[in-house]
Amino acid sequence: MYKTHYCGDLRASDAGTDVVLAGWVHRRRDHGGLIFIDLRDSRGIVQVVVNPEDAPEAHAAASDARGEYVLRIAGRVEPRRQGTENDRIPTGAIEVRATGVEILNPAKTPPFYINEDADIDEQLRLKYRYLDLRRERLHNNIVMRHRIVAEIRRYLTDRGFIEIETPVLANPTPEGARDYIVPSRVHPGEFYALPQSPQQFKQLLMVAGFERYFQIARCYRDEDLRADRQPEFTQLDLEMSFVEQSDIWDLFEELYLHLARTVRPDLNVPSPFPRITYADAMRRFGSDKPDLRYGLELNDFTDLVRETEFAVFRGAADSGGAVEGICVPGGAEFSRKEIDALTETVKQLGARGLVSIAYTAGMEALTEESVRSPVLKFIGVDLARRLGERAGANSGDLLLIVAGAGGMPAKEPGSAGRVKPSLDALRRALAQKLDLADRNTLQFAFVVDAPLVEWNDEEDRWDAVHHLFTSVHSDDLHLLDTDPGSVRSNAYDLVCNGWELSSGSIRIHRREEQVRIFELLGIIPEQQQERFGHMLEAFEYGAPPHGGFAPGIDRTVAIFAQETDIREMIAFPKTKSASDLMTNAPTPVDPSVLDVLGLQLKPRTARDGQ
Repeated sequence: MYKTHYCGDLRASDAGTDVVLAGWVHRRRDHGGLIFIDLRDSRGIVQVVVNPEDAPEAHAAASDARGEYVLRIAGRVEPRRQGTENDRIPTGAIEVRATGVEILNPAKTPPFYINEDADIDEQLRLKYRYLDLRRERLHNNIVMRHRIVAEIRRYLTDRGFIEIETPVLANPTPEGARDYIVPSRVHPGEFYALPQSPQQFKQLLMVAGFERYFQIARCYRDEDLRADRQPEFTQLDLEMSFVEQSDIWDLFEELYLHLARTVRPDLNVPSPFPRITYADAMRRFGSDKPDLRYGLELNDFTDLVRETEFAVFRGAADSGGAVEGICVPGGAEFSRKEIDALTETVKQLGARGLVSIAYTAGMEALTEESVRSPVLKFIGVDLARRLGERAGANSGDLLLIVAGAGGMPAKEPGSAGRVKPSLDALRRALAQKLDLADRNTLQFAFVVDAPLVEWNDEEDRWDAVHHLFTSVHSDDLHLLDTDPGSVRSNAYDLVCNGWELSSGSIRIHRREEQVRIFELLGIIPEQQQERFGHMLEAFEYGAPPHGGFAPGIDRTVAIFAQETDIREMIAFPKTKSASDLMTNAPTPVDPSVLDVLGLQLKPRTARDGQ
């Protein structure tokens, strides 16, 4: 055997045991006779001592070893001398006295330190990802990912769920993002699509009579990337028959509480999880994935400013826009430089600027001398007081206000911008600046009753907010024909600390309802049959009421590991430009391969890249 024990498993109770270890040199220290080697394997680190008097051949081999060399070491576990113990590692009470050292493989000097959690250039890390993964933090993240997935499988299996694999090669469907397509050699000119999610297949499994399905599913989306997105990602895909929304919420609240108790018992996870409507989330926080660990809720001042002489406020109100803001406790002490930095934050989201009003007295004693604002001469003390009263401001507080085109995107450069997204960004920036978010708390919440559709100006049609198979809120069925934009859906999200972890819905299970939604979305009968004929036909064979949820595994692990980028939870991720610096993917294809597939490349235009 190469080894009898793992380095990280040895404890004081193993003292006196003869062991054979194998691993990498984490650190090596030569004390002019004794050589100390911190040997690392997948379970941890143990200190090895090589004495030239006891084992001269082992000492000679250890003298040649350097960082990241692969060694095999024989020796005996001994307690460390009193006063030399290391409480920072689990093996700190013992050491291994080496009797033999064998170099299994030398190593070049790594391009960055493996034994330090230093700030390393990301491109260098991704190019040498196999070395990056040796570092403790990344290694622990991947181990945590395994533990979470294992617990999910155990939890769901114990509750009667069946794990079923669904196809990776399927038909293209309009899911919101672009599909990755795969050409077919045996069907020239035709293509498969890699699944953005197993949505249709899991619904068909409900029709097939598997009432509780789940899968750890690989999904693919050709979309612009950011910290919480990758072109290929993993989700827990789950579907249940004969359920209502609350059944699914209860199941997942229990699952995430179980995961917290199992993998991060040191974190605070308040329960029960709040259930907030989409409308309330947008009104109070300007986001459908709010961070609930702190306040800083939005205040709507639109009705108060309709008669003001300040053109920015009045113009926004008169044009159907909004004037909203955040009250910052103690913010009256912010410097001009600090407010300018916050102004840049909202400008990046399309706002023209940020209006500040600082109060140095309570509302009942407000005078011109106790209000500081660049726009005070336009709004006057009376309006400043009413704005402060609406926001609950006190002496020492600061109002930060954005005026613009409500929650809608700007129509053209230089227009008023967007109020809700700007204030959401401002709220997050303030929380970071003031250190308001408790890092040791995971605040989960369900955001429910999302809109069914949203208007697409470019295509002049309605688009599904969640997906095409989401059912309509029963109270809003009468609005489908007259006011689709006000219709709520039976869709819901699980959010945590400002991240969206999961989306789900109660699905449509009757053909006539599905056809009605297709028609609302402008999908003509021929397209319905071509793209979704199999679904429509399946609904005619006794489809049960059903619904599901699909938490992102990468995001879930990132939340529990308290990482800010899901790439830290993926063994071999892509860059933000969807490339692999280690293998150089994507790469050109040999022309002979294209010939076999009947494909020909053409120069790409600017329009093609849109």
